[in-house]
Amino acid sequence: MAFIDYYKILGIAKTATEKEIKTAYRKLARKYHPDVNPDNKDAEIKFKEINEANEVLSHPENRKKYDKYGKDWKYGEEYEKAQRQGQSQSQYQTGQQGFSDQEYSDFFESMFGGTRASARQGRSPKYKGQDYNAELHLNLEDVYTSQQQVLTVNSKKIRLTIPAGVENGQVIKIKGKGGQGINGGPDGDLYIKFIIKNHTQFKREGNNLYETVNLDLYTSILGGEMTIDTFNGKVKLKIKPGTKNLSKAKLNGKGFPVYKHEGKFGDLIITFHIKIPTDLSEKEIELFKELQKIKAK
Repeated sequence: MAFIDYYKILGIAKTATEKEIKTAYRKLARKYHPDVNPDNKDAEIKFKEINEANEVLSHPENRKKYDKYGKDWKYGEEYEKAQRQGQSQSQYQTGQQGFSDQEYSDFFESMFGGTRASARQGRSPKYKGQDYNAELHLNLEDVYTSQQQVLTVNSKKIRLTIPAGVENGQVIKIKGKGGQGINGGPDGDLYIKFIIKNHTQFKREGNNLYETVNLDLYTSILGGEMTIDTFNGKVKLKIKPGTKNLSKAKLNGKGFPVYKHEGKFGDLIITFHIKIPTDLSEKEIELFKELQKIKAK
């Protein structure tokens, strides 16, 4: 297997920080994404290489192994274990320590199904395939209801059911949708991180939604009724007389769906902002003066 320089693929130095790795990956992923480069095989290959590089370098432990073992980084632990066994055998048999170059080569042949090691050991070891990581960008409206999407990950199309109520930053695992197993080992898993963008007037905190609405002075004093926007339509809300500025009202069950609890919703919390009237007519000013006189008595 040829050595692949993941640092070169992402265009970063070996001393790059986690933030620099993330920035470089996002920039290149946008540039070579299949949706931006339809039917472009070179871009598709490049996108796959970028993802593979990010999967290794963005994981501190994997990056450490890669820096030490290069292309054979996934089998570093197995090598170290075998090396310790080899040292023990060597001390018993010859009083010397370590693997020879030939023993080192034979060991990694076994990792990749080499015939020489296979013949000696009887069979090749099985190893789980590499895990993949991907981001899925959605709008808040998209995750208010459950939906299905078809994702393209490393040139493979994966049908995914997204339950309502997924949160920003949440990660889900899809078993067996990662890299192919080695020597008949199980396939790796796919980890999808959700990036939820909110362009609505609502603020989401968990399952609850928050909204600030303007309330005219007269209704706040006398009470009445107003129409409130919720995430899935409008509702009538009764306003109590004497409602104060920044007071709150709760609409039960008008919040966001609870993840994987069908039919269960959070609440919508309304904060009232009393709007002071401007551009009053002469008649209105006179009436306010009369009220002021009455209040002063």
